[in-house]
Amino acid sequence: MATGIKDKVAIIGMGCTKFGERWDVGSEELMVEAFEECIKDAGIEKKDIQAAWLGTCMDEVNVGKSALSLPMTLRLPNIAVTRTENFCASGTESFRGACYAVASGAYDICLAQGVEKLKDTGYGGLPASSGNSLARFWMPNVTAPGSFAMLASGYAAKYGIDPGELKKAMAHVSFKSHANGALNPKAHLRKAVTMDQILNAPIIAHPLGLFDCCGVSDGSACAIVTTPEIAKDLGKKDFVSVKALQLALSNGYEAQYNDWECDHFVTTSKASSEAYKEAGIKEPREEISMMEVHDCFSITELVTMEDLHISERGQAPKDIMDGFYDRDGGVPCQVDGGLKCFGHPIGASGLRMLYEMYLQLHGRAEERQIKDPKLGLTHNLGGFPFMNICSVAIIGKYGV
Repeated sequence: MATGIKDKVAIIGMGCTKFGERWDVGSEELMVEAFEECIKDAGIEKKDIQAAWLGTCMDEVNVGKSALSLPMTLRLPNIAVTRTENFCASGTESFRGACYAVASGAYDICLAQGVEKLKDTGYGGLPASSGNSLARFWMPNVTAPGSFAMLASGYAAKYGIDPGELKKAMAHVSFKSHANGALNPKAHLRKAVTMDQILNAPIIAHPLGLFDCCGVSDGSACAIVTTPEIAKDLGKKDFVSVKALQLALSNGYEAQYNDWECDHFVTTSKASSEAYKEAGIKEPREEISMMEVHDCFSITELVTMEDLHISERGQAPKDIMDGFYDRDGGVPCQVDGGLKCFGHPIGASGLRMLYEMYLQLHGRAEERQIKDPKLGLTHNLGGFPFMNICSVAIIGKYGV
């Protein structure tokens, strides 16, 4: 019977670029920037890497449809490279491929990389295209802010929450992320904002205001993984291992049936439950030390707190306003600023989240460092509330 990959894969190196409007470089330079930090951290040579996975979503405005850009850019030694694409979970998909390859025994050392170059298109959000997979997925007259605004309305209606109180909780989500992002030298947005600024910002799609929405960025992140035995042979001590890695996709229930109330994410609830089972976690609210979640909009993060089974249904606004998810709270969330402030280069975001958890577990997060973390959870959500992909990863200190 399958038992998952808990403690079968060690992360021995990670790297991440500064995210932002990187007008001076292309995708290739971004990949090199992240990879140089990653391989130095791992303490190995390029010839030691046996296979690689590249996560990227918007192929026409980035590196193209094939995986060739990775080995040609990094001069990897004629190894197998696979390009992965799963909307906003593309980076975590590359990590999943590398981890499963190591856990299966197919390879000893693998690379997972994610990259996206979006700002050159001139769009503040996702670029328009008539030919790629995202365009085929995008429904007529549906926008990302509009669909997630419906999530806010559905959530408020489901739990009888006053719209004004929900707006304040959403504002605190963004307030927290801006405060954390201000401490992160690699973040796209590093300016703290006030609650008044957030609450009085222009409306994008009611009730979502300007500060309730994340933009997009240029950036890359990567990880090198191996087995715990090889990590020990390399002299690694107190290394980070993968505890769980789960993926769930919509099956049409939300879009095609009538009993879903546009108040939560079915895929997140499913993927997180499976991840906790794989990791052996019984009480996530007590056992998870910190999280990086897919805060494409503030309401997404709020609802995700419940779908991850951290907050009780209908109680996330209270937990948020009580500071439970602040950097000094019970389960700090978006310690690096999240998508909202670190940035969102789609193909790199999942690995960026893991990068922050990795730094925190090694005690290398500087001003952002939280006290003695044991387990870090990351969550990606790609698509819309009514059609989406969710990936959940849990990493922690080996043997813990």
